[in-house]
Amino acid sequence: MKGLVMRSTGMWYDVLLEDNRMQSCRVRGKLRLEGFKETNPIAVGDYVDVETEGSEGVITRIHERKNHILRQSVKKTQHAHVLAANIDLAVLVVTMSMPRTSSGFIDRFLVTAESFDVPQALIFNKQDLLTEEDQGLQSELIATYETLGIPCVKISAVHDKLTPVMELLSGKTSLIAGHSGVGKSTMLNKLSPSIQQSVAEISSFSQKGTHTTTFAEMFGVDDKTFVIDTPGIKEWGLIGMKPEELSDNFPEMRNLRAHCKFGYRCLHFNEPKCAVKEAVENGAVALSRYENYLSMLIGEDNRK
Repeated sequence: MKGLVMRSTGMWYDVLLEDNRMQSCRVRGKLRLEGFKETNPIAVGDYVDVETEGSEGVITRIHERKNHILRQSVKKTQHAHVLAANIDLAVLVVTMSMPRTSSGFIDRFLVTAESFDVPQALIFNKQDLLTEEDQGLQSELIATYETLGIPCVKISAVHDKLTPVMELLSGKTSLIAGHSGVGKSTMLNKLSPSIQQSVAEISSFSQKGTHTTTFAEMFGVDDKTFVIDTPGIKEWGLIGMKPEELSDNFPEMRNLRAHCKFGYRCLHFNEPKCAVKEAVENGAVALSRYENYLSMLIGEDNRK
């Protein structure tokens, strides 16, 4: 019987079957031995075939994916971790403080989603905590990303009605990601009474959150709207991108490469007559985005 993976704990999967039963399933061993380089070959959002063995289910086949999003496994650097599969939108929840989300982390998330052809959006949470300086920095970020066509929503998940968030997510299956403590669980709990994720206080000393979400899990907000909550991510490792391909995942740089002296061999680093560097100088490409690109290129960026 066909089913949809709703929750992954690493070894066991909760699968919503076609007859609307939720079945706890394990993976048939050989599925893990067929060339997968992912730490989790089955992800939330996957469609699978299930056979029952007594009270347990066994996943025997993974259906072809529309798409997926990978990031580098924290423990196994040569392996990928699949965050979710078959998604319509990748959403990063951002906070300017308590904790602070760096522009480098934002761009790593956006570049990864872009590389898998998944549309992106940003939700700027904790508006009630912003200082005047925070507001200025946030305005600069939003201006940069909205220019690129990336929707940006400002909310206070604790105090606001979340109508703009529902408008963003409606009719889609969306991956929701972010650092621990940015308010993902608070926001999701407010979207639907069927979602009851644990919420923890931010440490006033470290200004960091604790991992209240342990495993990826999909929830239905309504009949056509689904959200995939993911564990808080401390750092974001890129995977599967060659240096000469990296700038293709920056939309504002993608079409400029053809105008570089060295064409598609140009890394936009120290090459002469580089159209991307010229665009940075005249303001057509944001300096922050270019600096984050260079950090990814040379591998010296802060992933947090």
